[in-house]
Amino acid sequence: MNRILAAATAAALVTTPLMAENRIDLQRPDAPELAAPGDHVIGVRTMTFTDAGRPDVVNATAEGEVPTYDREITVEVWYPAAEGTTPGGTYDNVFLRDGVTQVSLTGQAARDAAPAEGSFPLILISHGYPGNRFLMSHLGENLATKGYVVVSADHPDSTYDDQNKFTSTLVNRPLDQAFIIESMAGLDDEIGAITDVESTGVIGYSMGGYGALIFGGGGLGQEAVTREGPEAFVPPQDLLDRNATGSAELSELVDPRVKAIVAIGPWGRNRDFFDAESLKGLEKPLLLVAGSQDDVSRYDAIRQIFEETTGTDRILLTFEGANHNAAAPMPAPAESYAVSEKLGYAPFDHYADAVWDTTRMNNILQHFATAFMDQHLKGEAEKAAYFDLVENAEDGVWSVDESGQPKEDNTYWKGFGDRTAKALRLEKRSAE
Repeated sequence: MNRILAAATAAALVTTPLMAENRIDLQRPDAPELAAPGDHVIGVRTMTFTDAGRPDVVNATAEGEVPTYDREITVEVWYPAAEGTTPGGTYDNVFLRDGVTQVSLTGQAARDAAPAEGSFPLILISHGYPGNRFLMSHLGENLATKGYVVVSADHPDSTYDDQNKFTSTLVNRPLDQAFIIESMAGLDDEIGAITDVESTGVIGYSMGGYGALIFGGGGLGQEAVTREGPEAFVPPQDLLDRNATGSAELSELVDPRVKAIVAIGPWGRNRDFFDAESLKGLEKPLLLVAGSQDDVSRYDAIRQIFEETTGTDRILLTFEGANHNAAAPMPAPAESYAVSEKLGYAPFDHYADAVWDTTRMNNILQHFATAFMDQHLKGEAEKAAYFDLVENAEDGVWSVDESGQPKEDNTYWKGFGDRTAKALRLEKRSAE
């Protein structure tokens, strides 16, 4: 067997589904400081919440009574587990992007473990269109090890195996986010006993970021709910109006328990669903994360969100050269490398980036999400130092003494090792 054939054979074996481990908890040696898992061993449970009487956007017609239905939302909940819990477990029968192929993922969480004693802030993770509750499981596990209860949802009509009209996601995404937080607050079991919903954060990717901006008070502009045409994406009977700036429903939706929002590649400004006036309504501390080559939500539109959310302090973290998959998706499962008959391409494209290593991006997101949530949900003011950085990471100067302590002229990004803060930019704006 020649060397080329041997290498090809080895690669095929690595990506054989039966041999794929698909770890979601990978840490590179050059990961920034706060990416490392915390002190808690963690557990995970699957729950289902049902919102009775939700308007049925998919089946609504131009006239007549709007039908309703019971909207079932399946969630994965990660949490600090009791001492003595053996770490590790798998997530089985997880759908890939094609909605057909199912895989197993391996992580740190122990299925149905007893929870630790104490009280822990809540973080909601909301996927894109389409996605599922496992797409950002790397982040869910990581934050749980640091003393958070993390809930990640399967949003109906918006998952790989349940993708339906886009208008349903436009209407329902912020409603789902509000309902899930309220459902977590209403738990009367041992998970509810350790969940501090009074200190809640929301992390949304793509359409999850769209929902988070609305849920945080940055409602839709009037053009978004009144325009016409096949590309308007306006559902019948003014169902989208409830998410518009100035509506009574939006005022009721904004939750004072939500203390911070992370929006990764948020969709909406690229299609003028938001405008400068509507985005002024967002008053929650905001961390935006984006790739400079995002051609889905469009990077220039995400920068507009950054400039126009003038009602709050906000941060924009940019991965130079990355596309829409910047930071959020877990590492591409081995089975995603094969071309899907249904899609006509390899689902790998849904998870990976052409320039950046996914694990590297995941680690950087874990680092900054930890600092942001610790600061705003736990009141750890010292974590603000992780955002007190020179704007362009490559302009930072690495200068440490023999013991590794920073010298006075050190301006390298806090928490990053020498030569590891490359192709990153961080900008800040204060509320006006």
